[in-house]
Amino acid sequence: MNRRNSSSIRMTCFVYLTVRCKDNMNKAFQRVGSRSNAQVGSDFEISAMRFFEREGLYLERNVKIQIGIESIKKEHAFDLGCINQKVIVECKSHKWTSGANVPSAKMTVWNEAMYYFVAAPNNFRKIMFVLYDYSEKRKETLAQYYIRTYRHLIPGGVEFWEYNESTLSAKKLSI
Repeated sequence: MNRRNSSSIRMTCFVYLTVRCKDNMNKAFQRVGSRSNAQVGSDFEISAMRFFEREGLYLERNVKIQIGIESIKKEHAFDLGCINQKVIVECKSHKWTSGANVPSAKMTVWNEAMYYFVAAPNNFRKIMFVLYDYSEKRKETLAQYYIRTYRHLIPGGVEFWEYNESTLSAKKLSI
């Protein structure tokens, strides 16, 4: 086998293994029964919109407002909101891991949402709308865990709402 063929074979194997690893990795972290994690998030945003509609709050998707620390501002798109009523909502449909462990990478996404709320104008109502997911092992929901563990990162005035997919209802949590 000459050097050129050897390189070609190695490259073909590398590409094949990379694709196989990516395929397997995507499936390993895919929500069971869903087409994609993006679709899960999109469906959850629609559920949140419908819930708030029933509560008399009419929201739109992908609401963009200027946010920033001090004088430097940049446009950010919140999952839901209403400019006229000055409401912004971040939606998170994360769950405990299959072994009832903390989904720590997901918690960093929640922390990021808290930072966006800090950077948003003070005159906006800020809502973190999350999926109700109870851990029998831990005896608490993921939202309760987050509030207990990361309370120091939750800005004053942010509301946490926990949505139960089975009952199509939500409750505001105490912080």
